Amino acid sequence: MRQVSQCVATFLKHTPVRFAPPTDAEAAALDTLLLRAWEDACAQWPTVKLSPGQFVIHVAERLPKVSPDSPIAQLLTKLSLAELYLTCGCLQGLASAQEAFEKSYLAKLPGKLRGLRQPDAMIDDVCQITRVKLLVATPESAPRIGEYTGRGALLSWVLVTAGRIANKLRAAEKPASEDSAEEVLKMLPGQGIDPELDVMKRRHHAEFRQAVHEAASTLSADERHLLRLHFADQLSTYELASLFRVNQSTVSRWLKSARLRVYEETRRRLQERLGLSTLGFKSFLAFIDSQLDMNISQILEEKG
Repeated sequence: MRQVSQCVATFLKHTPVRFAPPTDAEAAALDTLLLRAWEDACAQWPTVKLSPGQFVIHVAERLPKVSPDSPIAQLLTKLSLAELYLTCGCLQGLASAQEAFEKSYLAKLPGKLRGLRQPDAMIDDVCQITRVKLLVATPESAPRIGEYTGRGALLSWVLVTAGRIANKLRAAEKPASEDSAEEVLKMLPGQGIDPELDVMKRRHHAEFRQAVHEAASTLSADERHLLRLHFADQLSTYELASLFRVNQSTVSRWLKSARLRVYEETRRRLQERLGLSTLGFKSFLAFIDSQLDMNISQILEEKG
């Protein structure tokens, strides 16, 4: 009984609302409910080992913000407590929990996405990105699996997350409404700041556009995929390292190499075509270098 009472005290300490002190009968009912939920979850996920304290803290922190006199037991009965137990294990970084999550939820995503008529060519990317977003911590944030509150089925919540990722990927594949290379040129310094550069901006936009397209074509399919994930889908190097199962320095090296190839090829082709070696041309190249990260996802979208 002492352990159960400790669970109740821990639970009440971590709720977002300072509930009115329960009566003895209410406390006993809450004891029973929490302990039974923990035992049921342990039975459903036998490989995932969490203490009652870890579980009740996780559940308590995800209770909705309600009136302090709301019946706690009724709130708990509306939550998917066994699935909160699993997501707690994932958030704790337990390999057993992540394996169970992969098998019971992520493995079902391809079929569910096909049922929603998502393009087959995109489904694998969506599943991979969903896995990374939900299970991988970054220096800026904890894994997003912690955002699941238990108010609804976990599979439905995962599917909504994947659907949002799919929509973003589809939007990224649409051609830009304006040619991105020309948009870069429009951002160059205007007339009066550097007259020669302004002339290049107006005269050589076609050459620049073509050079960027040709430079992007020198990338391998894997390099284009990596750059899309990083620049268009905004996966960090930490997330990419987990996705490709390599260390972060390897991902950083891959990104640097791919980016450098686009820049060097653009510069080489421009120099050949323009035949210029003026200070203005050097400034032009410096601008391309400074803006490449911002525009590389658009460059890749144009390649389809």
